[in-house]
Order: sequence, then structure tokens, then C-alpha cells
Amino acid sequence: MASDDRPRVPISADMADWTDEYRAGVIDLLGVLAYGELSACQRMAADAALAPTLADQVQMMSIVDVEMSHFTALRDRLEEMGADVLSAMAPFRTAIAGFHDQTAPKDWWEGLVKVYVGDGIASDFYREIATYVDPDTRALVLSVCSDVETSDYVIAQVRAQIERDPKVGGRLALWGRRLVGEALSQAQRVAADRDGLTHLLVGGVDHPGADLAEIGRMLARLTDAHTRRMQALGLAS
Repeated sequence: MASDDRPRVPISADMADWTDEYRAGVIDLLGVLAYGELSACQRMAADAALAPTLADQVQMMSIVDVEMSHFTALRDRLEEMGADVLSAMAPFRTAIAGFHDQTAPKDWWEGLVKVYVGDGIASDFYREIATYVDPDTRALVLSVCSDVETSDYVIAQVRAQIERDPKVGGRLALWGRRLVGEALSQAQRVAADRDGLTHLLVGGVDHPGADLAEIGRMLARLTDAHTRRMQALGLAS
């Protein structure tokens, strides 16, 4: 993810100072995050039915509650900007639904790895874009992309299952590698297809962005973060 010691872009927190192009980019960023959170709620609620114990079902539904609170915060910010959350989410439905269709888990354990690895790398990507936005938007993005509680739960569950059944580790490692490829491709397609997100990342006359060298470093950071997640789960990356 983006390093905290990199220089921040001096974009005003006052929406009255924003250009139309920059505002469109922020709406796109919050829109894709909002739809990601909404689809996560739907997916995790369905995955809860696969949980091996009642305690696991309760834990998964508590994570759904957290994701829904993130959606609400994004919706409220869009409304503050004078934007409609449904309209902001609409351009991203096909891409995100396609990702989930292509990466439907076969069991509870694949579902847990998807929550941590697949959703994690997408969050990392949007945190990288948040480097180039105003302070208030950046704070919101970092808040909704936080996954500490989810991470602790998934890591404990997956590592315990691997100890019980070491053979599952190889299968989940392959699954994790597939997830990262699909997630990176999906995130890059979304960014490339939306002029607003592209503007936030590469910059324009209203604010500086990332050059090709920085984009290369960003991809390296995403890969490193994925490797750390897989190691935390006890899986080979």
C-alpha cells in the first residue's frame, strides 16, 4: 500500500475549489468503493451459509455489518457532494459482478481467502489512488479500506485449518494466486475504463499524479502486500 512518508498532493478540502474533472474522479472513486462494499455484504451473507459452525456464521455476519457501515459512510459523502450513490455505483456493476462470477468460492475456506486476499488487493489499489486526492476523501477511503478485524479472523481460521489438514494449504495457495491475478486485472480495467479514475491516478492541470516510474513502484507495492497476506495465511505466494 502507499507509504505514509510519500509527499501528499495539496488538493483543497473545500469542494468549491475542485475542478469538474477532479470532482468526477472522486465520485468514481467513492462509487466503485460503495459498490464493492455493497457486493461484499451480499457475498459474505451468502458465504455465511457455508460456515462450519454457528460461531463462524455470527462472525461473518458481524463483518457484513462493518461492510455495510462503510457503504453508508461512502453514500453520505457522495450525498454531501451532491451526487447520487446509485448513479455513482452504476458504471462499476458489470466489472465487479464479473470478478465475483469468475472467482466464486467452492467452499468456506476459499471464501475466507477471497475475503482477505481478493478484497485486500482491491483495497490496496484504491488506497494507492487515494494518495492523489484531498485530505477528507483520503481519510474516508483509508477508513473504509481498513480490514484489521477481518484479517485477524481469517488468518486464525485458515492457519488452524491448514494445521488440521495440511493438504488444504496447496489448494488454497493456488486459489490465492488466481485471486490476485483476477483482482489486479479487474482493478486495472476499472481504472482504465473510467476517465475520472484515470485522472486521479495520472493527474492533470489541476493536480499532479503518478508518472510511469511511480506506477511501476505502485504495482510492486501491490505485489509485495499480496505476498505478505499469503505468508500471514501460511500459504505460498
